[in-house]
Amino acid sequence: MDDQAVYSDVLIIGAGISGLGAAYRIHQRNPQLSYTILERRERIGGTWDLFRYPGIRSDSDIFTLSLPFEPWTRPENVADGGDIRDYLADAARHHGMDEHIRFDTRVISADWDSSTDTWTLRTSASDGSTTSYRGRFVFFGTGYYDYDRPYRPDIPGLEDFAGDVVHPQFWPESLEHSGKRVVVIGSGATAISLVPALAKTAAHVTMLQRSPTYMMSMARVDPMVESIRKVLSPKLAHSVVRARNAAFSVLSYAMFRKAPRFGRWLVRNRTIAALPEGYDVDLHFKPRYDPWDQRMCLVLDHDLFDDIGQGRAEVVTDHVDHVDATGIVLTSGRRIDADLIVTATGLQLQALGGVDIVVDGTAVTPTDRFVYKEHLLEDVPNMAWCIGYTNASWTLRADMTARAVAKLLAYMESRGYTHAYPHLGEVSMPEKPTFDLKAGYIQRAPHALPKSGIRRPWNVRHNYVLDILDHRFDRIEESMVFGRAPAQTAQKPETEQAQPA
Repeated sequence: MDDQAVYSDVLIIGAGISGLGAAYRIHQRNPQLSYTILERRERIGGTWDLFRYPGIRSDSDIFTLSLPFEPWTRPENVADGGDIRDYLADAARHHGMDEHIRFDTRVISADWDSSTDTWTLRTSASDGSTTSYRGRFVFFGTGYYDYDRPYRPDIPGLEDFAGDVVHPQFWPESLEHSGKRVVVIGSGATAISLVPALAKTAAHVTMLQRSPTYMMSMARVDPMVESIRKVLSPKLAHSVVRARNAAFSVLSYAMFRKAPRFGRWLVRNRTIAALPEGYDVDLHFKPRYDPWDQRMCLVLDHDLFDDIGQGRAEVVTDHVDHVDATGIVLTSGRRIDADLIVTATGLQLQALGGVDIVVDGTAVTPTDRFVYKEHLLEDVPNMAWCIGYTNASWTLRADMTARAVAKLLAYMESRGYTHAYPHLGEVSMPEKPTFDLKAGYIQRAPHALPKSGIRRPWNVRHNYVLDILDHRFDRIEESMVFGRAPAQTAQKPETEQAQPA
């Protein structure tokens, strides 16, 4: 134990949506507990501070993505990244969470000591200095991807290109694209938001994709939302719109999964209507997979389709043969001249922010552990991990996770327990992927995240409705071990254990 470590009852890693939501819910239910938020960056926002490429915006509606306790007051139904970051900063100030944040604090390791039932987190700052923090409970609001290493496939000859090559995850603020011929490699959410933003000033933008992606257009400003706001208070309107949008998301997903042929027809029909007559929709906008086998991408106010129709942008479906000094040569023999290449080639998965986890001197590999109720890890005490949905807004599950952790802490406090962890024991539990998509970043690293079982409470579902019911009628003791540290009882730790399920 590090006696010089700064102590808080709860240590929260990350000052993005997950971390701020956890801080609010934990303090709301457990005001007697102290908490500290450790943020590796210099500003609040997490993802919305890291990504600064042109056009960065939410890929789901902002009312379900925003915090349920802090109304979104701007008119947009789909929000720009900078506005989201400002909203999170305002929310942190409004609720006093900003006073608990330690910026420029990167967590390197987390060590659990059963003799005191505390975690010690070792951190580093950009100047090389180190600090230790000690706490009873740790909450990881670090997301699921690697902040330092995006996915960069091997593209032959890329090093020979004479122009600029940039990955959206590290977009330079000084990069000038006005008047340039730009090629964006990729067709995911990043590319689809980048292309229209670049097309405003670039000479021409080409989105180069190996295969098509499902896309649906959504209005930036929803007239129905504006009508609701006119008759209800801001807080009530926020709740009503959030519930309405969540219901729409759940129902539309169910429709696409239950009736994929109809879903394919619907998307194709709307895409044909949005593009110029005679455009080869089946070549560029007809995926080989069913809707929601991969996450469906959001086009904002038809912007991508309009740019294609007006000649500011084009979609090319082909494979890269090689890159030379002035452009990209495709396997079909076609050539695309370029001044700037943007490799929107995706992310790399990472569990728990890459933090080294050690329990009583033994290293823990998170990917070897099952996830319990979608937020605790098998046999790892006093630690929660927030992970959102693949088929709905991240915050819908993040808020449920924060509430569940707050409830667990209140339960422990009321009974004098100093540790709690889920225990599977000798129960046989078949494994399935934690993420149920066929997206490239998941297929490339199928074992990069903790494991999901196939039966509750070890099953990571992506079903908001069932999760609401589970959280509503949750049995907090189910498959859990509770106890007290020897330092508190001056004897062998007490434990109470329910039968594993």
